[in-house]
Amino acid sequence: MIDMIKLKNEYFVIGLMSGTSMDGLDLSFSKYIYENDMWSFELIDSKTFKYDQIIKKTFIDAFDKKISINKADTIFTNLLVDAISEFIRNQYLKVDLISSHGHTIFHEPAKSFTTQIGNGSLMSKALKLPVVCNFRQQDIDLGGEGAPLVPIGDKMLFHKYDICINLGGIANISYDRNGERIGYDICPCNLLLNHVANKINKEFDQDGLIAKSGKINYALLNKLNQVDYYKLAYPKSLGKEMVDKLFISIINNFDIKIEDQLATLVEHIAKNISQEINILSFKNCLITGGGALNDFLVSKIKRLTHLKIIIPSNDIINYKESIVFGFLGLLRMLNKKNCLSSYTGASKDHSSGDLYVTKC
Repeated sequence: MIDMIKLKNEYFVIGLMSGTSMDGLDLSFSKYIYENDMWSFELIDSKTFKYDQIIKKTFIDAFDKKISINKADTIFTNLLVDAISEFIRNQYLKVDLISSHGHTIFHEPAKSFTTQIGNGSLMSKALKLPVVCNFRQQDIDLGGEGAPLVPIGDKMLFHKYDICINLGGIANISYDRNGERIGYDICPCNLLLNHVANKINKEFDQDGLIAKSGKINYALLNKLNQVDYYKLAYPKSLGKEMVDKLFISIINNFDIKIEDQLATLVEHIAKNISQEINILSFKNCLITGGGALNDFLVSKIKRLTHLKIIIPSNDIINYKESIVFGFLGLLRMLNKKNCLSSYTGASKDHSSGDLYVTKC
């Protein structure tokens, strides 16, 4: 089956992304075209399967070690299979490959481990399709951060943009410098904003309106700006463990109004992002991810930078990560390098991900 797929110059792939914001499973169905030694893509269809409280609690309980990883893995794998089956059945799709990021429970590269749930072998058997998953472990084994992984997709699919920034649970960046792709996590983003919004029983701060009504608390801002992570050179990455320890602990020590907490966090995020891009000699910057829908945050970034900030269509805002992970899985299936040492710090470039093929 794989040999047959290799003969083609276009591939139909379902990409799956579940991020640290825990808002839902992003599923994209894209056509990837290889022509004149270049890759391009066409997003054909997409859907977000919102997580209910049971799934969110599963992620949290696994992180807190209240349930086993195996139990969380089984629950999440069943959700993935059901979501993909529904999507394929409703759209009558012909699919070459499923490429799944999984959901990260633990990510501590300094301790040489990372854990994503979502069992590719069981998915492949249930769906009778090739599945690629577990993209981060091999990079960790090679001495890398295991993150970020999206920069090669930025380079090959979104090359018309000088800089790509994703405002997800964590804000990350990638760009080309002297022929090398550079990428790293800048700072926490929606992980912080949603944490504070949850205190008043809101999933998130819609359009940043609550933050906009608040005032910056400079004592909190200064504490956040002094976090040791910002002293590290890239390659570097953030996991939920580090965010909780280094950032959430600081926020929780300040007894101030919710709107002031959010206003301060938006200022912190926008300043850190603008500082990173202002030192680069580029003209434009593509911003995607849930944070791109936060008008107040985006307006702050625009005011603080000299670059042209580009906000794409909602399809790209919401599904760029799943599109790129679909592409990473395709490269893995074709045995092409999909992870570069220039941005993860691994000992070499490599083709990462576990490939499972079930004979039809």
